[in-house]
Amino acid sequence: MAARNGRSGVLLINLGTPDAPTPGAIRPYLREFLSDRRVVDLPRALWWPILYGFILPLRPRLLAQQYGKIWRPDGSPLLAITRELRAALAAALASPEPLPVVEAMRYGRPGIAAALAELKSAGITQLVVLPLYPQYSATTTASALDGVTAALQATHWQPDLRVVEDYHADPGYIAALAGSVREHRAAHGRGDSLLMSFHGIPQRYADRGDPYGRQCEATARQLAAALALRDEEWQLVYQSRIGKAAWLRPYTDQVLREMAGRGIRTVDVICPGFAADCLETLDEIARRYAAQFVAAGGEVLRYVPALNARPAHIAALARIIRANLQA
Repeated sequence: MAARNGRSGVLLINLGTPDAPTPGAIRPYLREFLSDRRVVDLPRALWWPILYGFILPLRPRLLAQQYGKIWRPDGSPLLAITRELRAALAAALASPEPLPVVEAMRYGRPGIAAALAELKSAGITQLVVLPLYPQYSATTTASALDGVTAALQATHWQPDLRVVEDYHADPGYIAALAGSVREHRAAHGRGDSLLMSFHGIPQRYADRGDPYGRQCEATARQLAAALALRDEEWQLVYQSRIGKAAWLRPYTDQVLREMAGRGIRTVDVICPGFAADCLETLDEIARRYAAQFVAAGGEVLRYVPALNARPAHIAALARIIRANLQA
């Protein structure tokens, strides 16, 4: 796995997380996240009063309650699982010689600059950058690459970069998703319907050419095919919208209420766009949307966990990394 004239390494990038489930820790994380022009493209003269006048003074208290319900003894689920994933990937890529694998968060800690400094110190000359977003979006993947570019510009180090922009249709990834659904059904039974819930983005981003929605649709279709689902047995939906502007549709919460109203009693939900479980899966889907579904007349919503450090997920990512190193 060594580069021809040096050593290869891997940089995993996930979205990020606050250091603690407290308003004081959430506020700087939220400020960094929502100050990214890739995430919020509104004119600063319009956005700053909203961000600093309303969101940052008020929202951290609500988020602290939500984070507190999912926080693990070893910290944020997103960071803890990303570290587990990194360790498993390093083990999978250790032959014929150890391959350094380092994790970073786009927002919060550990930062991209620190991760790159660690890889530079290890003598890396060829670097695979793998943002842990199966579907490409300017709001996620492109922003992560912005962070890599900015950190490299601050140094005199320029490795041979190999960037994994997406893996939404990778056969190993699709097979891992299908396997997780089958295992969940074997343990808990099969729901009346399977929802495939992806994080949403504003519709105006898609209108300007962001391919995210198309890639989510491709992932959903391939997963449905792998599970041999009929059209009426599954649906693609989008979650986590903020504000009054239109986002990609249909919305997960609205669809769940409609399903309950139609007499559907048991729903399984998988979130194929999340490589690791986090606030949006463990709290938004598995807790809040599950409660809303029951309140609307449904009986139970069962969340299919993210792939996390499952062996099939690790094997798929390892194959993607090896392919990029050999390109």
